[in-house]
Amino acid sequence: MSGEIEVPKTMRAAVYRGVNDVRVETVPVPEIGPGEVLVKIHTCGICGTDLKKIHTGSHSAPRIFGHEMAGTVVAVGAGVTDFVPGDRVMAYHHIPCGECFYCRKQTFAQCETYKKVGCTAGFAPSGGGFAEYIRVMDWIVRRGLVKVPDGIPFEQAAFIEPTNTCYKAVDMLALQPDETVLVIGQGPIGVLLAALARRTGATVLTSDLYPERHAVAAKFGLDHPLDACGDVVAAAKAATEGRGADVALVAVGGNALIQVAMDAIRPGGRVMLFAATQHGEAPFDPAAVCMDEKTLMGSYSASVAIQDEVTQLVLEGYLAGFDLTQLISHRFSIEDAVAAIELASNPQPDSMKIVIQPGS
Repeated sequence: MSGEIEVPKTMRAAVYRGVNDVRVETVPVPEIGPGEVLVKIHTCGICGTDLKKIHTGSHSAPRIFGHEMAGTVVAVGAGVTDFVPGDRVMAYHHIPCGECFYCRKQTFAQCETYKKVGCTAGFAPSGGGFAEYIRVMDWIVRRGLVKVPDGIPFEQAAFIEPTNTCYKAVDMLALQPDETVLVIGQGPIGVLLAALARRTGATVLTSDLYPERHAVAAKFGLDHPLDACGDVVAAAKAATEGRGADVALVAVGGNALIQVAMDAIRPGGRVMLFAATQHGEAPFDPAAVCMDEKTLMGSYSASVAIQDEVTQLVLEGYLAGFDLTQLISHRFSIEDAVAAIELASNPQPDSMKIVIQPGS
């Protein structure tokens, strides 16, 4: 390693030890090799996929999760020329090969290289943002390590990866300014999806159970709130001369909401599933797809094809008022990471994005 800032030998991390078992422990700071960098984490958001892994045991233990992360380069390996210690960065944890069948079709999340995780705080690579330091591997350094200018908070930069996933879904919908979009769920991802949909000029209806979340959405210009306790389908039709919304975006994981979304859109409309990451069965009316010509779609993870556009949106957008830090409701130290995960797993009316800040 060259040009190093002094780094300790050990660090604190939230270590996954089994189903519903995360412990704050002292672990070794990961060592880096040629082409790699070591990043000191400032902020890491807790994502629903992190929680799914913790609660379902889908991944072997031990691991250190966390992938919505930003921090400072503290060491670089041999051959690294684009980054130096002191650089402020965010790191993607997945980057595709760019050459395989799925990459040629721009279905990057299905690329075998993409499925490999290129950031780790130790153990099997799993992101590592719930720790003080992460090792960023060479293929991520080349294509997935993004410089963050001075003046942009790490908290804003930590939203680049989740914004990419949301932007990808909205982009797939090819929204038109004369269309009406219903976004079901106004947690942090639902608000982000709705805010991005609104930027296309479409009319956006937002549905949620909690007035507190609609209040956060209003900060992003989302001014058509629907009470999810009421008849959302009827409300969507009332807003569209009885037709139904052109698009429904399902930003929560409940399979029962797929039928609600299908009922809420017009003939020829589209339903986008964004949070349906659990395998299972979800009944819907096949005649609605065939005879009513409704389209059921899905979008998962990020796209390298829009990476530069999203980076510009998040970093330059902050200066223009697109302040995603407004989505953060709770900030926890690394020592309180277990409490952070507990709150994120049991969301409250006033809880939105929960972040762990090892380096705040």
